[in-house]
Amino acid sequence: MDSSSIHIAMYPWFAMGHLTAYLHLANKLANKGSKISIIIPKGTKSKLVHFNHFPNLITFVPITVPHVQGLPHGAETTLDIPFSSNSLLMTALDLTQQEFELILIEIKPSIVFFDAAYWLPNITRNLGIKCVTVLYWVVSSLTASFVEFTVRKCDGNGEVEYPGSSHIKLHAHEARAMDAILKKEFGSGVGFYERAKRASTMADAIGFRGCREIEGPYADYIGNVYRKPVLLSGPLLPEPQTSALEKKWAFWLGKFKAGSVIFVALGSEWELHQNQFQELVLGLELTGFPFLAAIKAPLGFESVEAALPNGFKERVQGRGVVHGGWVQQTLILKHPSIGCFITHCGSGSIVEALVSRCQLVLLPHIFDHIITAKLISTSFKAGVEIQRGEEDGLFSKESVFEAVMTVMNEESDVGKEIKVNHNKLRSLLLSEDLESTYVDSFYHKLHEYLGDF
Repeated sequence: MDSSSIHIAMYPWFAMGHLTAYLHLANKLANKGSKISIIIPKGTKSKLVHFNHFPNLITFVPITVPHVQGLPHGAETTLDIPFSSNSLLMTALDLTQQEFELILIEIKPSIVFFDAAYWLPNITRNLGIKCVTVLYWVVSSLTASFVEFTVRKCDGNGEVEYPGSSHIKLHAHEARAMDAILKKEFGSGVGFYERAKRASTMADAIGFRGCREIEGPYADYIGNVYRKPVLLSGPLLPEPQTSALEKKWAFWLGKFKAGSVIFVALGSEWELHQNQFQELVLGLELTGFPFLAAIKAPLGFESVEAALPNGFKERVQGRGVVHGGWVQQTLILKHPSIGCFITHCGSGSIVEALVSRCQLVLLPHIFDHIITAKLISTSFKAGVEIQRGEEDGLFSKESVFEAVMTVMNEESDVGKEIKVNHNKLRSLLLSEDLESTYVDSFYHKLHEYLGDF
């Protein structure tokens, strides 16, 4: 089968981190000659079109997001709603089944990638379309395997041996948060874990963004549990940027010496409580280093300025900026003045962080972020996690200060070890042909499955 006969459809969850991750994969596969249709909410095309590097091969197919009571009118992605309303948005996604089926009949793909829409394989089979359905997770196979292991252990169902979990020790607040998420309804009365389990069971194959050198045993575990082929697409490194860093940030960062600036970015969805917001910025102030913090206004506030501690803005004038809007994270991380990156540990941010030269401070938000932080800080010892209260999960300005100073002090043994280990991971991810080899293998296995199914 030649490449021109492969038509891939993609239907990711309506979160920007998922939409952009799928588009990133689409770019890699389009580069191999595949035609790709990405089904997205109608109003999101403008947010994604500039990431499409193959407009002749990658098409955005609009789908209407039905209104669900409790959601703001016009809400289409997680950017439009508070985190607490995600389950309602997932219900809206489930209500797109009829329109999705019509789209599928029209475009006739040979492969469909999906994540949250666990019902999707049933539609392809009922239509009689010879179509490979691939459950493609943007979370790591480590996270997926840890969840499976934990749930199965609690159920007394450990027939598949886990590759080891000694490095993943959850604090009390993390274990509670993980348990709550797994049991929480996540659209249409279906629990979060149950949705993932149904998707994994129904798909023809399971895919992950990642590579065997880092998480091979965990991908194998998932394959053994579900008795499915598991595909690894490679790390999918950030695309070369064609745009330049915004002038105001280039000018501001250019005032400081190399490796001296702390950059903070906590993703597009995390709204801290005011006390944690203030502890974070006060911790940055304590370090004495210049900093740029791109974080959302805390809960209950319209702007970051309104939530800042008294006198803070005046005290850090000239060396510290708290910005409530979007910034060019990839380009900022490449700026020579950046010496430390405080990240929420989202999958895309972690990859960008690992291929940068700055040191990592980890402040995980939820679910997969927590597991990723353990992998980086404990298994690979390539970053430092900000310490939190065992029970309440709160961090202090002192714990922010201590984590930053640990990685910024290159004379300390810990600081040296972290830098060496980070450089090892960076060298691995940037090694010649690593990504292209994975994408080639991923692509060819898709060809093989089309012949098998």
